[in-house]
Amino acid sequence: MSTRPADLDIRARHLLRTLISRYIRDGEPVGSQTLARHAGLDVSAATIRNILGDLEELGLLASPHTSAGRIPTAQGYRMFVDSLVQMQPLGEGEVARLRSELPAGVGTQALLGNASELLSAMTHFVGVVSAPKREQFAFRHIDFVPLDGRRVLAILVFADNDVQNRVIEPRRTYDPSELERVANYLNSNFAGRPLSEIRATLLRDLRNAQSEMEGLLAHTVELAEHAFVPASDDMVLTGQTRLIGVQDLSDLDRLRELFETFARKREILQLLERTLQAPGVRIFIGEETGLAPLDGVSVVTAPYIAGGQVLGVLGVIGPTRMAYERVIPVVQAAADALGSALNPEAPTP
Repeated sequence: MSTRPADLDIRARHLLRTLISRYIRDGEPVGSQTLARHAGLDVSAATIRNILGDLEELGLLASPHTSAGRIPTAQGYRMFVDSLVQMQPLGEGEVARLRSELPAGVGTQALLGNASELLSAMTHFVGVVSAPKREQFAFRHIDFVPLDGRRVLAILVFADNDVQNRVIEPRRTYDPSELERVANYLNSNFAGRPLSEIRATLLRDLRNAQSEMEGLLAHTVELAEHAFVPASDDMVLTGQTRLIGVQDLSDLDRLRELFETFARKREILQLLERTLQAPGVRIFIGEETGLAPLDGVSVVTAPYIAGGQVLGVLGVIGPTRMAYERVIPVVQAAADALGSALNPEAPTP
């Protein structure tokens, strides 16, 4: 059974917080003499050693073989972030930076890239942002451009100003006038509606259509089926090289496994999706991620929300020895800023 904060007395909680804070700052095992000088408790080093021994028996601390000091375990970090960490609110300048570099009105892809870069720059670790599903955004305009053979270029513009070019290959060749008629029909009748709704409506209209409309609707259904197919979900990952010089991640084999996981993206994306419906900041420490290559890192995530709808998740990936009191507010503030930038109903500053 895991240890709860209520299981520890005030002195033990204070010493645990002090030890973990110093270890995060210095990266060196912390001994009882150091704690006696810096913990601010009127107790002897011997008493502190006894308390540290109890914390070690509870699985919250560990003693490296090379030192008389102690370091936090994953369980110790968990208690620290759940109940002991003292957050450092972002300064007004940092909040202003997030808002200025994540402005409303630019394309979603640009915003995702900026958010990932900002997370990496502000924490010095890896910034990651999962992309919203395109089906969540309203369709604004479409054009079809004939290419060689049966291939057609579909140019889709969404309500969030994102533009996607998709090369499709319908079952037969369409001449430019047919493509123009289909585009005009879609733009006139479906602008402002999400893709999934458009597909369902077209199929219903085709079933109910009179003969003079059947040809146009049949063509529209076929082209829309290809052009509006859900795109594979993706994410933006920035700052992987920042982990190369991190003391706690110096094992080259582990680092290579971590980078291979970043390159595949799939497992990271699945981890982010687990937090989609969880409000606020979520923190995975080491093996809590369920991914072996991430055993030595922590992942701090928060969903970003626009128009009352969760669109995706952003976060930071770094060593378990990270300044959680700094990283957690950065992640939450970035999620708020990205959500505001994507919210079409938000007032323009």
